[in-house]
Amino acid sequence: MAHDVHEKNDSVFKVGINLTLACLLSSAVIAGTYALTAPVAAKSQIALDNKARKELVADAEDFKAIDGKQGWYAAFKDGKVIAYVVPAESKGYAGAINMLAAISAEGKVIDYAIVSYKETPGLGDKAEKPAFRKQFAGKTAEDLEVVKVPTDKNIQALTGATITSRAVTKGIKEAAEKVTEFTANQKK
Repeated sequence: MAHDVHEKNDSVFKVGINLTLACLLSSAVIAGTYALTAPVAAKSQIALDNKARKELVADAEDFKAIDGKQGWYAAFKDGKVIAYVVPAESKGYAGAINMLAAISAEGKVIDYAIVSYKETPGLGDKAEKPAFRKQFAGKTAEDLEVVKVPTDKNIQALTGATITSRAVTKGIKEAAEKVTEFTANQKK
């Protein structure tokens, strides 16, 4: 009888050792996989980020991060800055709308891309469609005002998604203002 208790304690101890070894082995495999794939994933993320910036500023030959401005990139062509790609954010109908805005060195909107949002499918999500986005091209911050009746100078609101329209416009307008201020300070 005492022999059975000793075997039970011994088997619990063996199970504990086996589980510990399995955890250590699994951790080593996961750590090794991460160590091998992390540099590849980082390069892949950089390539994706550059592709997104290139889609916004098609004429750019190169992009360089701007010191002291998190997420800001200068777009270069023939060694000259032709635009800035900057993050923009505004509160939409269902939450934050995160965007990347491409603004020319003269302070005019080139294009934008919505990075993340939670807007209503079929309504607010139209803010990322070309029909809405093209209204922004060539406009300065002063021209970025949402109206219900279309004009050449302003942004026509999306039907059923006025809040989203205003939020996107506000975010892009703020980005354009920040770039205009930044470029004015650079010229001093």
